[in-house]
Amino acid sequence: MLPVIEFHLNKASGVSTYLQLVHQVKHALRLGMLVPGDQLPTAREVVERLAINPNTVHKAYRELEREGLAMGRPGMGTFVQRSIGGAALVDHARLRSGLAAWVLEGRKAGLDQEDLNAIFSSVVVESFREETA
Repeated sequence: MLPVIEFHLNKASGVSTYLQLVHQVKHALRLGMLVPGDQLPTAREVVERLAINPNTVHKAYRELEREGLAMGRPGMGTFVQRSIGGAALVDHARLRSGLAAWVLEGRKAGLDQEDLNAIFSSVVVESFREETA
């Protein structure tokens, strides 16, 4: 059986390893790639795949438990408890399609990934700033 999520590390990110794992689980939850009841990879699987200390994986899973997103079951593994995110998954597909078209338009205009990320991030920040004003 293939794992529901496959972790990857970016050593150049400046983000601690355990937080990268936590962020990846949250990202998968927001996108509906993980749903309640899904089992996270065992600490042993993550350690073997990423060559990291088992305590790092345990720390990440404890953080997910503390936030109520996962729950460890002794002898069985760690399982997703609840999803996060505001929009229904059906809305994700529609929004993703529109965003993909926007990215393509930006690339055709000569923008690179960093340019697009900067524009997207600034628009998101501004929209939430306006909402709270």
